[in-house]
Amino acid sequence: MQKLRELIIETARQTEKIETLEETLKWGEPSFITKQGSTLRIDWKPQTPEQYGMYFQCTSRLISTFKSIFKNNFEFEGKRAIIFKVDENIPVEALKHCIKAALTYHKVKHLPTLGI
Repeated sequence: MQKLRELIIETARQTEKIETLEETLKWGEPSFITKQGSTLRIDWKPQTPEQYGMYFQCTSRLISTFKSIFKNNFEFEGKRAIIFKVDENIPVEALKHCIKAALTYHKVKHLPTLGI
């Protein structure tokens, strides 16, 4: 979870279009939002202790786009999450593309692959 948080903050800092990243709690989960983006949450749930996830707004095109581009990189949960196993390595560069698309979503949602 800490690694995901660090990747979100690092990606926001490296993205020119992002001026401010707000970190807050939504539904008791660490959440991140920008003025031009869609809320991004991270969480570990006691019902599934061997995994944790990065959650996206399910009504957006984010997960469907990620599935088409990164189907071999990630495990997905429906239209809302990328799921990670506790003991697996995170594909950092691919995930940073997903984070950037979420944090700039309102600026890139008109693009076929969200600018990825």
